[in-house]
Amino acid sequence: MTALHTNPLFARLADAERILVAGAGGGFDIYAGLPLALSLQHQGKEVHLANLSFSSLAGLPVDEWAAPDVAAVTPRTAPHQAYFPERTLARWLETHGYPATVYAFPQIGVQPLRAAYRALVDLHRIDAIVLVDGGTDILMRGDEAGLGTPEEDLTSVAALAALDDVPQRLVVSVGFGVDAYHGVSHGLVLENIAALEREGAYLGAFSIPRATREGALFLDAVAHAQEHTPDRPSIVNGSIAAAVRGSFGDVRFTERTRGSELFVNPLMSLCFAFDLPGLAARCLYLDRIEDTHLMRQVHSRIAEFRDELVTRPPLRIPH
Repeated sequence: MTALHTNPLFARLADAERILVAGAGGGFDIYAGLPLALSLQHQGKEVHLANLSFSSLAGLPVDEWAAPDVAAVTPRTAPHQAYFPERTLARWLETHGYPATVYAFPQIGVQPLRAAYRALVDLHRIDAIVLVDGGTDILMRGDEAGLGTPEEDLTSVAALAALDDVPQRLVVSVGFGVDAYHGVSHGLVLENIAALEREGAYLGAFSIPRATREGALFLDAVAHAQEHTPDRPSIVNGSIAAAVRGSFGDVRFTERTRGSELFVNPLMSLCFAFDLPGLAARCLYLDRIEDTHLMRQVHSRIAEFRDELVTRPPLRIPH
C-alpha cells in the first residue's frame, strides 16, 4: 500500500533499473508512452523503447535485427520509407540527446511475439515492462458492444502475460475517448476500470501537464512526427497532444479527421495505469489466441469468440 502523495505506478517501478516501455497496438502507440519513458530516464533509469509495428520491416538488412522478430530501428534505418514511426521517433530522440534505438516487432501472433519480447528482456536484462496503449481498447474484456481494434493490443497483453520472471509488468492507457470513433463505449470502459479496481489491478491515473519537462517534450515529439509523416499523422497522439495543450472540442490538427467531429478534452491527457497480469486475467478470449503465430489467426479467433456470445450494450455516461 502506498501513501496518497505517492503515485502507485512509479512506486511499482521504484526498484526497477532497466525498463522496457512498449507500444501495444502498432503505429504511433509508442509515442503515447514517451512522457512516462522520459520521466523514468530523467530519474536515472535505463529505459528501452519498443513498438508493435505497422512499418514495413521485412526488407531491413540482417544487421538491423537484434533477434528474430526484433528489429533495432535507428535514425538511419530505411531512409526511403515515408511511413516509419519508429525511425521518426529515433530521429527525434537523437536530436534531443536521448538513446536513439527503438525496437520494432512485426505484426505476428502471440507465440512469436512472446519469443521476441523474451529475446529483448534477455538482451537488456529488463526487470520491468510497461505496455502502453494510445486509446482504451486494451481495456476491453471481449463482451462489450464494440471492441475497437483489439487484435494487436491483446496480442501484446497475451505475449507478456506469461513472462512471469519479469518482476513488474504494467499497462498504461492514454487517450480516454479517442476510441469512440472505433465503436468503443467509454461508459463500459469506466465499468471495466471499476472492476479492475475491485480486483486490485487498477493503479490510478495521472495527467501529462504541458508545464512539465516531459509534457513539453511530448508535444515537441508529436509535432515533429506530424511534420515528418504529413500523409498519415497520428490522430490518437494528435488528440492527446491537443488535450495536453488545453484545447477543447472539435479541434482540427490534420485533414485525416475531415468529416468527423472530435471531442478533445482534458480526460485524453490522463494516463490510466494497471497491473498487466490482472488485466490479462479479465480478458475472456485470451486463451483462444494463446497458440497463434500469425496476426490473421488472432483476428479470426476473436471473430469466432464474438459470434458465440451476447454482448453488453453500450453504456451512456450520464453527465
